[in-house]
Amino acid sequence: MTMNKIIHFKLDGVDCQAEKGQYILDAAAANGIWIPSLCNMKGIKPHGSCRICTVKVNGRPMTACTTPVVEGMVVESNTEELNDQRKQILEMLFVEGNHFCPACERSGNCELQALVYRFRVAVPRFAFQFPVRNLDASNPRLIKDHNRCILCKRCIRGIKDKEGRNLFAFRRRGHKVEISLDPELAGSLTDEQAQKAMDICPVGALIRKEKGFDVPIGKRTYDKKPIGSEVEQPTVNE
Repeated sequence: MTMNKIIHFKLDGVDCQAEKGQYILDAAAANGIWIPSLCNMKGIKPHGSCRICTVKVNGRPMTACTTPVVEGMVVESNTEELNDQRKQILEMLFVEGNHFCPACERSGNCELQALVYRFRVAVPRFAFQFPVRNLDASNPRLIKDHNRCILCKRCIRGIKDKEGRNLFAFRRRGHKVEISLDPELAGSLTDEQAQKAMDICPVGALIRKEKGFDVPIGKRTYDKKPIGSEVEQPTVNE
């Protein structure tokens, strides 16, 4: 710990320590305890949009990525109730989109896929929606596959130009909402920004053009070890 103010709390019955201002998700990782998440990423301001990291704080549901630790806090995470809620969210994400893992460049590096394996999702309890969504290849450097997007906002929060303007944004509303590239800024998207967007995306919704299978299937991140096995959260490469 690098700060003077140390806070004590309990997580799943374990006595833990955290720095003042540290969020539950980060504090848990610092204590060697994994809390699952999809929208959270080190280096990007937390948003709490996926709800996968929902825990119970003193009996009340809270998102672990946006809730700071306070002295004496009692947190529950690894419970049957919360894990079933996480499993339901994962199932809903799969039935709401069109995910075909064997044909996806991110298979084996996909956080959604890895969580589905981790929580042993087999047959979703919800009906598949089979929405009609387009694949947008209009940008010279990046392909956007709206079928795989889970609207986590990582790209919106993490990809900005030199002036701090967002390159990505939401457009449309309700069940038709989707991620779009700013039409004026899209032409200035660099190879580095396109790669960063692909790395930030937890699924296969953003793929660089003319790039594929740099790492063979079988040797990818979650082919070698399950998600959460090293606790660390994904990090944005500056």
